[in-house]
Amino acid sequence: MSDSINGVRILRPHFEKALILEEPDPSLDRYLASLGIRAERLGPELTQQRGKVLEILREGQHDLIYKRSRFEVDEEVLQASPNLAAIMLCCIGDDSVDKKACARNGVLVMNDPISNGRSVVELVMGEMICLARRIFEADRHGCRHLWTKDSHRRFELMDKNLTVIGLGNIGKQVAQIADAFGMNIYFYDVRELSREVGEALGWTACDSLSEAFRVADVVTVHVSAEDPRGNSNREMFKYEHFAKMAADRPDESPRIFINAARGFLYDPEALKHAISEGHIARAAVDVYPEEPGSVDDPWTNPYAEDTGVITTPHIGAATEEAQPRIAHYVATTTQMFNRYGTVRDCVFSPGQTIGVDADKAATILTVVHSDQRGTKKAVDDAIFEAGLNNLESSHRDFPEYGFAYDVNAIDRPMNRAELKRLVGTATELTGDSHAIRVVRQIPVPKDGD
Repeated sequence: MSDSINGVRILRPHFEKALILEEPDPSLDRYLASLGIRAERLGPELTQQRGKVLEILREGQHDLIYKRSRFEVDEEVLQASPNLAAIMLCCIGDDSVDKKACARNGVLVMNDPISNGRSVVELVMGEMICLARRIFEADRHGCRHLWTKDSHRRFELMDKNLTVIGLGNIGKQVAQIADAFGMNIYFYDVRELSREVGEALGWTACDSLSEAFRVADVVTVHVSAEDPRGNSNREMFKYEHFAKMAADRPDESPRIFINAARGFLYDPEALKHAISEGHIARAAVDVYPEEPGSVDDPWTNPYAEDTGVITTPHIGAATEEAQPRIAHYVATTTQMFNRYGTVRDCVFSPGQTIGVDADKAATILTVVHSDQRGTKKAVDDAIFEAGLNNLESSHRDFPEYGFAYDVNAIDRPMNRAELKRLVGTATELTGDSHAIRVVRQIPVPKDGD
């Protein structure tokens, strides 16, 4: 049964149940079992029945949801289980999660920004070579018993200009491998740290998307669903950008575009128009504005009639190696969160780890609360007034989403009256009855536990 104080959810000290959707690697179930968490895995047919998933959540009162990139998490899903502490994404992308609704409900969202990187990188490099050498066309011709041996518009990658748009984990790896191929690396990224890293590695930063396309023989895209300010990257590329491809390069340029990032970054018609006009010679696309939920769902490929575009069914991370890595990584994230309240790879603030050294603590107190002035003070005052020692604390505001996560190492758990006082003080200081959203107290395991 779920618990609450004046409408504030009090989560279980240790998680007991997890709902697994969209078929992440089966090893995830075994990892969770080793943590004492019982996993309930739904097959593709059940996952597509949204009403059934909600019913299972209401009946099961799960603590965690594990999913990949298709199932939509919204207010209705979040309300289904009052025990819900986090959405654990077995992927990088968080497009399918309503993050503002999660913030309102005090549900954290964590992903895996690392484990599928190599698989995506190898797909992109393989497509780059195949498009430059016209291997896909040669195969199609060969299947029609045509012998089309020639060198026309077949290119080496050496000395060609590659522009990487988005110099994150995957984009940087693509650039490093392409650099080893002897390509000249350009990049576009508005984040100051990424620009510093790219320039330190000897690559050339572009000041605009137009420049990024103009200087390139090949463009590959590796941006997130949102920019660093939280604005959607939907249709960040226009026909005008595609039309500038290789404008500063010799006529004999491969003019290749590759997208293994997000399907909504541009209108497919804009890319097809640029290809029909000869601005882009060939493209490879792994992601689409609309994608089916399973292999059995109907789907219309927007590039089906365009021989200039090679399409793959969102298989960038679909390798035998990547999926077990993701399962292990997400399970380790779960272990840290379950045992110590430590949060890593939170999509609200990528790259941050929020946690404390629990060695000397008896209890870890975690609070998800509003970022309004006075709420953090209410937590600190409640600990002080309870006569507790706060041995270490870690705090992170997420102002864009209006909430914060607070972790405290204390020398004993707070009793119910003390927790009630915490909630009441926060309400009094802020005038917001929803200032405290979620509280969890975790007994720290001792040696041998």
